[in-house]
Parts: sequence; C-alpha cells; structure tokens
Amino acid sequence: MPKIVLINGDGIGAEVIPAAHQVLAALDLPLEFVYANAGFGTFEKTGNALPDETIELCQSADSALFGATQSPMTKVDGYKSPILQLRRRFDLFANLRPAQRDAIDLLIVRENTEGMYSGRERVEEDGETAILERVITRKASERIVRAACEQARSRRSKLTIVHKANVLKETCGLFRRVALDVTAQYADLQVNELLVDTAAMVLVQDAPRFDVIVTTNLFGDILSDLAAGLTGGLGIAASANVGAGRFGVFEPVHGSAPDIAGQGIADPRAAILSAALMLDHLGYADAATKLRAVTYATPHTGSTTDTVAAILHHLN
Repeated sequence: MPKIVLINGDGIGAEVIPAAHQVLAALDLPLEFVYANAGFGTFEKTGNALPDETIELCQSADSALFGATQSPMTKVDGYKSPILQLRRRFDLFANLRPAQRDAIDLLIVRENTEGMYSGRERVEEDGETAILERVITRKASERIVRAACEQARSRRSKLTIVHKANVLKETCGLFRRVALDVTAQYADLQVNELLVDTAAMVLVQDAPRFDVIVTTNLFGDILSDLAAGLTGGLGIAASANVGAGRFGVFEPVHGSAPDIAGQGIADPRAAILSAALMLDHLGYADAATKLRAVTYATPHTGSTTDTVAAILHHLN
C-alpha cells in the first residue's frame, strides 16, 4: 500500500492539504496517509524547517504532498527552504508544471537542482556587490532533457528546448549542446528551440502550439508561472518534483498566501491537481484522469469547504 506524507507547511497549506486529503480519501484507493511538519513556522518553533522525523517519514514513504512554505525575503540564520532540502536530499531533479485550459495543454519540464538556484551566492566585503554563480552541468542537463523527451513521447511528441545561449554562451551554451545531443536520439519527436524571451512572447501569443518545454531552473520557474497566468492562475497551478526513484514531492505553487490564511477562502484546486499528479506517479492513472477532469471543471466558489464539496459531488 503506497504511503503518502502530508505536509501542511505554512499559511494556507493548513487548509489546502487537508482538503486534498479529503478528496483522495473519497477515491477509495489503497493509500496510507501520515501527517508531518515542515516550513518556516516549524523552523520558528524548533530551529529546523525540515525536522529529522519528517525526513525519516519521507524515506519510508512513496510520495509527499506539501502545502506551502513561507520563505522569508531576507536571510534568516539557520533557515533552509524545506522544499529545496527535499529536492536535493531525494535528488528530485525534474519539476513538472502542467498548464491546461481550453486549447492550451502544455507541460514545462524544469531542471530542479542547479542553475541560478545552486546556492552559490555571496555579498562582497564592501557590501555593495552581490554575486551569484550559475551552475550548469552536463549530467543534470542530460537527465532533464531525457526526462522531457519521455514526457513528450507520452503526449503529442513535440518538444521545445528553451535557453539563452546567444548571450549566456557558456552556461546556456552547454545546456543547448547537451539538449541537442540527447534529442537527436529521439527521432520520433518533433524538436525545436527558442530563446527564453521569445518563448515568453510566443506563450502569450500562441500557447496552444506548445506541448512540452524543457529548460533550466530559473527560466522554468518564470515560464511556468506565466503559463499558469494563461490558464487560470496560481489557484490551479500544480507541480511534481520527481527523480529516478519512486519517491516524489507534489505541491501547489501558490505559496503560503498569509494575507488570506485562516479565512477559509483558499482555492484548494492546485493542491488537488497536485494530488492527481501524485496518483499518476503512483500508477493510479485512471483515478488521476478522473480527478483532474472533475477539478478543472469545478470553479472555485470562494470557499475552500464548498469547493471541496462540489468536487466530491461530481466525483461520486
């Protein structure tokens, strides 16, 4: 029986994860659920944003469903994002961000472990200059492009490589070269490439032309939120963090939304759609398809509880 760790995290995570749990339980699948703690609130209480007991639960589990973490805008000594920690500890190198609405049905496959989120950042001694090192490796580029190729094969067999190699000649240049080498092994795919700024423009002008987009960490982060804006907003933006193993972390990407936390008005659909991605990952494709269809077809009523009730009504 697959074991799922439910992590509320911060803010509206405490509302949307129990909502997703309620919907998953209604599917009557052989799933085991256990709750665990992580997030900035946990850090403030314990000094650790990702407690050892939570890591141990994840190590014995098949998946985790994570609500949100409230990452501070300035550096806090000792604090490390629990999501970033989970990605690195379990080598969850692929971030999958689907966007679907009307004629738009695309998937952004974002490299999840390096790039401009490598953590190599510093401020010079004078305090007036900040420096960030962008890390691109052949290994990480190859495996993310291969993962994107496999995703494209399971969809409409179209892949777009997105980079900025005309300016970032060494880092994006390496990513582009590796991507072209890997995609050459997939003769069944229709492959093209775009500069990231052009890709952003084409997404706005003609998003239905895209099937799968593969790109580096920061570019994928930005383009996936743009795609979410074209398909209904962050309230229905789901994501998966997966690697070569069975364990994955699935999360809505709307953040902790402290301005509305505790009011009962959070949109639970992104968490529920993330749960659908998790069901796909666990091998429950039929249940995932049904849950996704019902959730996309159900508008947010303005009430977390009422939206869940509407989804449950249509599932039955």
